[in-house]
Amino acid sequence: METVSLHTLKPNVTRQDAQRAFSVGLSARAWRVRSGPLQRIAEAYVPYRGYRVNYNMAGTEQSRFFALDAVTGSLDLFEFPKEPNGEELLGVRTRNYLPSSLSSAEAENLLREKALRAIFLQGFFKLRGGKINVSREGPEFYIPYWLGFHGTADMVRCRVLDAVRRRIEGAKATALFEQWLAA
Repeated sequence: METVSLHTLKPNVTRQDAQRAFSVGLSARAWRVRSGPLQRIAEAYVPYRGYRVNYNMAGTEQSRFFALDAVTGSLDLFEFPKEPNGEELLGVRTRNYLPSSLSSAEAENLLREKALRAIFLQGFFKLRGGKINVSREGPEFYIPYWLGFHGTADMVRCRVLDAVRRRIEGAKATALFEQWLAA
């Protein structure tokens, strides 16, 4: 894979923080027992597309900015107060990025479903008409993740740390990265 320049959100997790997250604590111990020792870590980037979602909640017009992963749409939505701009983004040159593969129509449908779930958490009965308007906004940007590789020469498993939210991801993210690595 060739080296490319990407616009990515600034990470909140350094390499040392990631190393510590994958090595220390009860969860890390469980991974070590189940999958083997931590062999190495690497940074990887996932493309996201931004969408403005407008809806009427209890008679008041509301607007939220969500970002959906452009690979499969399976990762959790990101929500921002506004579209990330130059101050929140930085340029990176890397080979470790997942390619966009979700069509615009598929992405918009997935975003609509996920945004409705997020809005329903505010109160289903307050949503007027159940109608939301979704519009694509801004250029594609990337979100950084740290990958921790556990195992031995025979079997390697990947553990994923969201470098923006500072949290270990679950099975969906692990499967996404393991499929990308296996391709």
